[in-house]
Amino acid sequence: MSNPINIKDSLYNYCIQYVEERIERIKNEIDLHQSSANEETKSSAGDKYETGRAMEQLEIERNSVQLREAEKLKSILNSIVPATVTDNIAPGSLITTSRGIFYIAISIGAVTLGQQTYFVISADSPVGKLLLGKKAGQEIAWRNETYRIDSVE
Repeated sequence: MSNPINIKDSLYNYCIQYVEERIERIKNEIDLHQSSANEETKSSAGDKYETGRAMEQLEIERNSVQLREAEKLKSILNSIVPATVTDNIAPGSLITTSRGIFYIAISIGAVTLGQQTYFVISADSPVGKLLLGKKAGQEIAWRNETYRIDSVE
């Protein structure tokens, strides 16, 4: 395996880019719906105008909720220092198990870097909760499978 610190940096940067792109995409959606709402004119029948504006407002609110969630993810990432290595699994840990390599950060899923696949998961995910606080040499059981923790970086 490559240098774990470099892998952690790469995975961390991938997560940051993922969240920043998501935030940008959501902000663009909000702007688009705000422009559409502003362009609705009263020259149309009143009910149609009100319905159009209401629908755009609902989309803005839906996107605003998604934006707050994405900003929470960014906050979680900002609390992680990729160079930190601990014996116990914590957010930011890179964990090699008998069933795959996990990075505890935010829920993204499988990420391939080079020839290796990593499972980027949240500390609040079912597997994340089982892994938190564990050390190399310990095991967890999830979905009728046993995961032996080989290393924690």
